[in-house]
Amino acid sequence: MPELPEVETTRAGLAPHLEGRRVQAVVLRRPDLRWPIPEAIRERLPGQRIQAVRRRAKYLLIDTAAGTALWHLGMSGSLRVLPANAPLRAHDHVDLALEATGDQPSRVLRFNDPRRFGCLLWQPTGEVHPLLSALGPEPLPHAGVMHGSPPAVDAGRATGFDGDYLFALSRGRSAPVKNFLMDQRVVVGVGNIYAAEALFAAGISPLRPAGRISRLRYARLVEAVQAILVHAITRGGTTLRDFISPDGAPGYFEQELFVYGRGGEPCRHCARPLKQAWIGQRATVWCAHCQR
Repeated sequence: MPELPEVETTRAGLAPHLEGRRVQAVVLRRPDLRWPIPEAIRERLPGQRIQAVRRRAKYLLIDTAAGTALWHLGMSGSLRVLPANAPLRAHDHVDLALEATGDQPSRVLRFNDPRRFGCLLWQPTGEVHPLLSALGPEPLPHAGVMHGSPPAVDAGRATGFDGDYLFALSRGRSAPVKNFLMDQRVVVGVGNIYAAEALFAAGISPLRPAGRISRLRYARLVEAVQAILVHAITRGGTTLRDFISPDGAPGYFEQELFVYGRGGEPCRHCARPLKQAWIGQRATVWCAHCQR
């Protein structure tokens, strides 16, 4: 499933083509994806000008004066801006037809999703959709997320995500720290790939109980999460199975993975074989020598 860097790569690729454009029409080729598509998408979105393309956690938000279209890519979804007459492919479920301007021809924002685990929902102006209401803080400051720039030294404090926050929230928790880090109520957007890589960079075993990690080690973990996410964004995300960016180019961070998907292979630091186990129904790889 696309994680924060993949979704941010998609957002950054779409924004220049969508912001300021008016939605001329909405074409729904099926009534549902993971959930039914609200009638408000068809009724409220046409005629609206797109004010901004934002990201919250792993959701893309397309803002208009009437409300926000809330998009999730699921496991196999992709969004592309195409010529209005681009031929349809299998699993092209939704089109937003964009009005032509003086210097730009008519285009469509097209959503393709073979597995239909993605969703398209509606958030009225002034409201917060229930899917977003219980989410934790962003791991990166909004300036860094929106523009792809490296986070500042105090980046965590800009969103509430820092070592003190993780330390306080983890007290008394016996669940593995990897599960704790992947809990979207704790911090958003850190999925299996980047949790594994950040824990390796911080030298923390994914099996260690969250409540038995010191404040100092959590500070290092926050730094690792932020550095790895920013680097992955600059590299275009991670190509695993289905993800490609809006321009069709793959992400390249996969070539730089230290532990994810490398169970049994030599550690890039100490050359010992990497361990692999299942934690919370997720395959987890780590180095028993480098991570404690």
